[in-house]
Amino acid sequence: MSLLAALVRAYDRLPDAPPFGYSTEKIGFCVVLNADGSVADIADLRDTDKKSSPRMLAVPASPKRSGSTPRPNFLWDNANYALGIGKLKDANDTRYDSFREKHLEYLTQASTAELHALCLFLKNWTPENCQNYFDPAKPPTEGIVFAHSESYRDLFLHETAEAREIWANERDRWIAVPGKSTERAVCLVSGKRSPIQRTHPPIKGVWGGKTEMALVSFNSEAYESYGHEQGDNAPISEAAAFAYTTALNRFLGDKAHRLQIGDASTVFWADAADLAGAAGEHLAEAEALFAAMFDTADTSADDTIFSNRVGSHLQAIREGQRLPEIEPLLDTGVRFHVLGLAPNAARLSVRFYWESDFGTLTANYQRYLDDTKLDPPPRDGWPPLWRYLTELAVLGKRENVPPLIAGEWMRAILTGTPYPLTLLSTVLMRLRADGEMNALRAAILKSVLIRNFKSKEAPVALDPANTNKGYILGRLFAVYEEVQRAALGGNVNATIKDKFYGSASATPQKVFPALKKNSVPHFSKLSKQNKGRAVNLDKLIMEITDLMEPGDDPIPASLPTADQALFGIGYYHQRSDFFRKRDDKTSEEIAE
Repeated sequence: MSLLAALVRAYDRLPDAPPFGYSTEKIGFCVVLNADGSVADIADLRDTDKKSSPRMLAVPASPKRSGSTPRPNFLWDNANYALGIGKLKDANDTRYDSFREKHLEYLTQASTAELHALCLFLKNWTPENCQNYFDPAKPPTEGIVFAHSESYRDLFLHETAEAREIWANERDRWIAVPGKSTERAVCLVSGKRSPIQRTHPPIKGVWGGKTEMALVSFNSEAYESYGHEQGDNAPISEAAAFAYTTALNRFLGDKAHRLQIGDASTVFWADAADLAGAAGEHLAEAEALFAAMFDTADTSADDTIFSNRVGSHLQAIREGQRLPEIEPLLDTGVRFHVLGLAPNAARLSVRFYWESDFGTLTANYQRYLDDTKLDPPPRDGWPPLWRYLTELAVLGKRENVPPLIAGEWMRAILTGTPYPLTLLSTVLMRLRADGEMNALRAAILKSVLIRNFKSKEAPVALDPANTNKGYILGRLFAVYEEVQRAALGGNVNATIKDKFYGSASATPQKVFPALKKNSVPHFSKLSKQNKGRAVNLDKLIMEITDLMEPGDDPIPASLPTADQALFGIGYYHQRSDFFRKRDDKTSEEIAE
């Protein structure tokens, strides 16, 4: 199933989905009109929470706004169009003029008191009146609707029977671009001959992009062919275009169907059309499980029984149980869709799109967990994917995650294919820059070695018998660091890790002779303070160096990329072992 077809199918099961020709928008205010067109009040529809959240209302769908020609919405719009507040700063702003003139043209024959009042309002209203209701320096950003004072509590103007009839009859003419007529062709989604959408409705809410962007767009001859213009190049019916954009916008605005994976705004949804009975419950569980797999999603829904079941199933999945044993109907009865979008100029690029059975997704997720399994594990439990990604970013900031890498990694996890090699090179680059080796970075290095290099030398826990050069040298580097710490204490301004990690992992032959030489005074001092500790560390160095083969260049001039990764893993394992022993010793002292 294609992406657009899957979204159209998802639209059919959306709860409270707006009908064709309408969209759910953020509305903040309602202009309440008297019968003579005067303003009785401008009511604030926003919530009373701290964020003053706007109300979500189904309103006539917006035409795509591009270029310099103003294109107003029908019976609602933002403050610049509906009230002309933009004219207070720019007298040449024509957005309100367009809103007024177009409505007066289409509503001339209106017979109801509600629409007649709006016509009178548009004839008499002046943008300067906005100052009586809003601060011109901080105009409202939410949408504005209209209502009649006598029916305000019951319905808005766009909800009246006459307004709905006018919109149904005149919608095509309202949204039409002058000089460009709508053609009929076979829709690529439905397979039926229908009017084709020339400019597709906008997609909203993609992180890092403009407020409104297009997923399907043709606006240059370079992208057109066979004499077609705009949407005729990829014929999608108006109904299909409305359905897929409505579903996608709903998912992008719903935390239960959206994650942020690096620069990719990721939406996901389940489809269980083949299931009968409690299909909706299985869909909700699959979506909740996916959200919790890749993020610290809140599964504590109002339904405590459902929440507990999701948590229990997630724990079983993470412990390696197969999905058919946990919930058989989720294994093959639920199809799952994951879509990653990122901004690209004025359009959207698809970072990845994956569709398969939820059982396949779960198996690939478990393989990802096996790849990143490490001992000792991260302290905060199962880390979400964004925590791994921040380890690739300068200063650990999510906005600094390298572009493309997040989407490529997510695609590899979903499909079970090799990870992007940029994942390995980026971690090594960050290690050379800051020398900070932790569980998350070690897990990334291990996962790439196992999946891409089929490495059997990347152990889960400390492996004293591992003879890989990189792993041995990483362990040895950790021991030299521990000798320094034991001799000088933990308040050293710059440890050997801070000074030499990058060069030791890349060009060990230049560094390790100096490390050995510098360890002599440290051993001398430690022997005076704690002779037993000094003896044990010296024995450990001998045990590690005994694993080296003298005739096989034990300390090479340089290490290849894979061995640099094993250097980091060996360093992490050995250093963690020191911490573990110190913690155990401290616990014993407390017990005594």
